[in-house]
Amino acid sequence: MSWQGIMDFKKRAQFVLVHALFVVCITANYGVCELKANKSATLSVDASSQSGRKIPDTLFGIFFEEINHAGAGGIWAELVSNRGFEAGGQNTPSDFSPWTIIGDETTVSVGTDRTSPFKRNPVALRVQSNCDADACPSTGVGVYNPGYWGMNLENGKGYKLIFHIKSLDSVDISVSLTNSDGSQTLATNNIVASASDVSDWTKVQFEFVPTGSATGGRLQFITRKKGVFWLDQVSLMPMDTYMGHGFRKDLLSMVADLKPRFLRFPGGCYVEGERLWNAFRWTAAVGPWEERPGHFGDVWNYWSDDGLGYFEFLQLAEDLGAAPVWVINNGVSHQDSVNTANIASWVKDALDSIEFARGSADSTWGSVRASMGHPEPFTLKYMAIGNEDCGKNYYTGNYLKFYSAIKNAYPDMNIITNCNALGTTLDHPADYYDFHTYTTASSMFSQKNVFNSAKRSGPKAFVSEYAVWQSDAGKGSLLASLAEAAFLIGLETNSDVVEMASYAPLFVNDNDRRWNPDAIVFNSSHVYGTPSYWMQQYFRESGGAILNPATIQSDSSSLAASAITWKSPDNLECLKIKIVNFGSDAVNLTISMSGLTNSIDTPNSFTTVLTSSNVMDENSFSNPTKVVPVQTPLTNANSQMHAVIQPHSITSFDMALAQTSYAADM
Repeated sequence: MSWQGIMDFKKRAQFVLVHALFVVCITANYGVCELKANKSATLSVDASSQSGRKIPDTLFGIFFEEINHAGAGGIWAELVSNRGFEAGGQNTPSDFSPWTIIGDETTVSVGTDRTSPFKRNPVALRVQSNCDADACPSTGVGVYNPGYWGMNLENGKGYKLIFHIKSLDSVDISVSLTNSDGSQTLATNNIVASASDVSDWTKVQFEFVPTGSATGGRLQFITRKKGVFWLDQVSLMPMDTYMGHGFRKDLLSMVADLKPRFLRFPGGCYVEGERLWNAFRWTAAVGPWEERPGHFGDVWNYWSDDGLGYFEFLQLAEDLGAAPVWVINNGVSHQDSVNTANIASWVKDALDSIEFARGSADSTWGSVRASMGHPEPFTLKYMAIGNEDCGKNYYTGNYLKFYSAIKNAYPDMNIITNCNALGTTLDHPADYYDFHTYTTASSMFSQKNVFNSAKRSGPKAFVSEYAVWQSDAGKGSLLASLAEAAFLIGLETNSDVVEMASYAPLFVNDNDRRWNPDAIVFNSSHVYGTPSYWMQQYFRESGGAILNPATIQSDSSSLAASAITWKSPDNLECLKIKIVNFGSDAVNLTISMSGLTNSIDTPNSFTTVLTSSNVMDENSFSNPTKVVPVQTPLTNANSQMHAVIQPHSITSFDMALAQTSYAADM
């Protein structure tokens, strides 16, 4: 959603723009503001070209982990949960939840067996109707799938259904999209076939267009004919997905609005697994979706059918214009480790994964990628060897084996170690070192200076996971976002040694909160950003911008500030000044800018403030815009400005320089 879209939404929702705390006053002549400031500060910005330093293009990106049903039942738009009936394990009979029986034990019998046509997915669902015609309930008997806490079915939208069916008899099955209890049919199609037509497994596909809407809808298969039929690999996908590549459009639009410069995937602890046999395996997550076995993620304790696999992550990075950062398992999980003497096959697996991404279309693994519709190689130049594994058994030895093999085959690959090099010297080579911080708000605010003393040579820092959490954060508080903003200002200032940073976790399905807080909250039909999401919007122009020296002189220790010069998409020069006030007092701020080669185009300049009446305020489905940035025109802007910075706020001044057509995104 653009900032103008947010403003329009607020108007429709009858928001009052001048609310209790939103009183930012800026005048060229130090006018009087209604909000009294108890503290004062001076911010000096040197905007001259010779004093600036380029920020790395990759500084701010995103980290996706399969946690909180962020992928399965989240960004991956598949509506059917347990579509291959493998979630209950490959021994049968097995639990086929959330598939649910329609009918009772006298009219229908349902269970799993190992008759699937897919070798890696041997389990199929057997449905036996024990009634015929008038002996059956009027609604018929069969099964339904409610998806992930209800399917969001929208009136007039297209949905593609694919399933595989087999029967020894003729079949007459009604396949429908309905509301949550099946009482309202939104779309239906009948499958009528002779025994000879379905005696072998047959793939069926067609499009549904619902004539009504349901946020808790379901897909059902029902019959009023006696007999047995089998189902396997049942998929229902919306026709309209992000870039046409299978991702839920509303969720990915939120991500795209952050303008991420990289995508770190697929974890996190998800990569490691509690035990190695449950870790994510990329080779099982490429190729036709029907042939992917899926796996149980035993860290976050739920099943993934791996429709969102290695290929899809690479495609998503390309669609977002973000550099993929591929996190691989190095033979280490939470509970076990592979001896370095036995790690060779794991190293080969990593090399194969690079060939899949970068190899020619006629190479062994590049041909698999090409068969999936992407003959041209992906751009993969970053790999992390493990996740949070430094110090675990065999990590260093294994790391060195991976590092040597990858660098020999792909010298341009940037290798990221799990071992933190801040304040110490690594005992192994690396291009980047990983830095994670989950802490209190006050600690995060103080960490704005943590890289001030970092060595200016050697591996660069990758802050791949940061967030305020626990009591200071709740489910996503303003307080958390303020501290995180100050921390990111510190990363901007130290971007000569910090080249990449990403918040974690990115997504949470509100029905399965495994971790709090998260940047983006969603259910089957709605989505909103937490204050930490909106905070990141203040930094989306930073990658590749020029960092201008910014110095604060103040009697308040609660301030953090930075300034950047950047080019808009239409090549307009812009100056952005950000100020975080972490304290409970308003601050009377004087902004002094030197070195400006162009005058400020006041009519096309804006002030944007993120604050609220209570520092612990959160957004929610009932009030998704309680804590969002509010934009107002910046009047009488020049090289000397006066502003009252609200308590507990993030403020940015976005100034067009000597232009007349600048349209701010913020």
